[in-house]
Amino acid sequence: MILSVIVAIGKSRQIGLGNKLLWHLSADLKRFKSLTRGHHILMGRKTYESIGRPLPHRINIIITRDQSFSASGCEVVHSVEEAIELAKKNGENELFFCGGEAIYSQGLEICDKLYLTEVDFDGVADTFLPDYGQYKWKEDTTESFLSDEKNQYSFITRNLIKLK
Repeated sequence: MILSVIVAIGKSRQIGLGNKLLWHLSADLKRFKSLTRGHHILMGRKTYESIGRPLPHRINIIITRDQSFSASGCEVVHSVEEAIELAKKNGENELFFCGGEAIYSQGLEICDKLYLTEVDFDGVADTFLPDYGQYKWKEDTTESFLSDEKNQYSFITRNLIKLK
C-alpha cells in the first residue's frame, strides 16, 4: 500500500490559523477530491472537527489520543500504525495523510508520495508543515495555476516521490 501526504502550504510552510485553512482555492480542492475520492484518508481529531463532517466518498479515519472519542461515519484509531492496519485490512492501495501538523510529521517520515500545493501566500499562521526538505524527492508532475475569481492565490501543484 502506498502512503501519501497531501497538503497545501504557504511560502513559509504555513498550513493553518485557528484550526482553519488560510485560503480558498477551488482548483486545489477539486484536485484533493479527485486524488482522495474512493480512498482512506487519515486526519487528526482537530482537523476533523474543523471540517465538521466526514468527507464523502472516502473512508475517513480520525486519529486521537481520546479513547472515548467517536465520530459518526468515521473510523477512529489511536495510532498511525492502527490506521495503516485498518486501511490494509480493507484492501486500500493508497492511504492519504490529510493533516494536521502532528499527522503530517508522522506521515512525512514514512510516506512514499507527497502531493504538495505551494500557495503564493506569505501571511500569519499558527500551524506549519514540518520540513519535508530533509527527505530526498523526485518530482513526478508539476502544474501552475494563476489566481482568479475562484482561486484566491496563485499556486503550483507538485507530485513528489520519496527516494529511499
